[in-house]
Amino acid sequence: MAATPETVHWRGVHHLALITSDMDATVRFWHGVLDARLVATLAVPAFKHYFFEIGAGSTIAFFEYTDQELDSFAKPAGVPYAKAAQFDHLSLHLPDEDALVRMRDRLKAHGCEVTDVIDHGFLRSIYFSDPNGIALEASWWALDATGRPADHTDERLFADPDPVPAVRELRDTGRLAHTVSTRLVDGVIEDLRREGITLDR
Repeated sequence: MAATPETVHWRGVHHLALITSDMDATVRFWHGVLDARLVATLAVPAFKHYFFEIGAGSTIAFFEYTDQELDSFAKPAGVPYAKAAQFDHLSLHLPDEDALVRMRDRLKAHGCEVTDVIDHGFLRSIYFSDPNGIALEASWWALDATGRPADHTDERLFADPDPVPAVRELRDTGRLAHTVSTRLVDGVIEDLRREGITLDR
């Protein structure tokens, strides 16, 4: 499938919404330890929703639900866990190796466990967790794959020796043979119906 002439003008992640059972501890970690400024808050009777800046226009946001018991778990990055079927970890972008080392040292100074710098080839990372048990990573591009045309034959960046069919299509023809469709989850459909909105399915 050919790309359309009117490309999508991405500007990064507006916000990634996560869940906390302790917003106070979350503010103290994200704003205080990670220096991700708390830039906005909102609250309704059902929840608080706080936003932490991680770059121009980009935030990590947390929900704290009112009077709602939630199961919690903690898992390290890259380790499968049945309860985390759709989310593994979040990596925050840093500009260079010095910034990565400074973040590692900052975490240690606040008594947080953190790995040493791991060299993944085209990126380098450290790994740690937030007070909610969310697996976090901070990374910088040793070989920046973004902001330039992708070369799907460049083995420094496309290192899977047996890529999925879609990647083979991109490598061989520069385009996808087809895309996939998705559906809204049933809860969204039910919410829309309550508002008198119906969708063709």
